[in-house]
Amino acid sequence: MPRLLLFAGAADAAGTRSDTFETTVLGDLLASARARYGSEFAAVLDNSRVWVNGDEPVDGTATRLAAGDEVAVLPPVSGGSIDLRDRGRASGPTPDVSRRRPS
Repeated sequence: MPRLLLFAGAADAAGTRSDTFETTVLGDLLASARARYGSEFAAVLDNSRVWVNGDEPVDGTATRLAAGDEVAVLPPVSGGSIDLRDRGRASGPTPDVSRRRPS
């Protein structure tokens, strides 16, 4: 059975950090998770990255799953985001690094 791993806001919304599902297709697993955990989890999932075994799923929601596969739901981190197309400039406030000590 594939194992669903939930992090940060996804775990909070679902009320658990992991679960298992009887399915062999990523899209079916995500639909089952939405039904099992409700609308708050679904809203978090809509804005999250989903990885299978540590990588982005090659075939998207059609990605086949096998016993022992791990599906991770990774919500965005608070405090802004980095758009790599924008050459790494962060959206949101620029952190004040003037008080940091040199390493």
